Amino acid sequence: MVVKLFSDGSSRGNPGPGGYGTILQYTDPKGKFYEREYSKGYENTTNNRMELMGVITGLEALKKGVRVEVYTDSKYVSDAFNKNWIQGWLRSDFRRNTKNPVKNVDLWERLLKASEGKEVNYNWIKGHAGHPENERCDSMAVDAALSDNLDKDEWE
Repeated sequence: MVVKLFSDGSSRGNPGPGGYGTILQYTDPKGKFYEREYSKGYENTTNNRMELMGVITGLEALKKGVRVEVYTDSKYVSDAFNKNWIQGWLRSDFRRNTKNPVKNVDLWERLLKASEGKEVNYNWIKGHAGHPENERCDSMAVDAALSDNLDKDEWE
């Protein structure tokens, strides 16, 4: 089973109100297409936190044993895995080369937990370039950030 996960994050100010949009797509062996959307907004957050939350939300919605193709316009998220930054962070207890802590450790740990038991591949796509699902995710993220129903993001 292969699920496509499209995600985007947004913040209106950095930090400021923010949101994410996520789309999950799956076609079963009989050719039936399934799609689910998720979005949520937060009062005071950052763009990078929302990029992470979009992927986390999608992965947390899936059962173990699936293969997931993540499509994101966030180099922050895709490079962490495709350039093996995450492995270095794990070895150094989430510290960068300068010994300073990696930002958003709470969400990186949550993302790793959400990935357990799944084969996850990260694909970078250019944002605001006409990719239909990325454009929808961006629109959902912006709408969530501008909504009146914002949650509190617990971060340093």
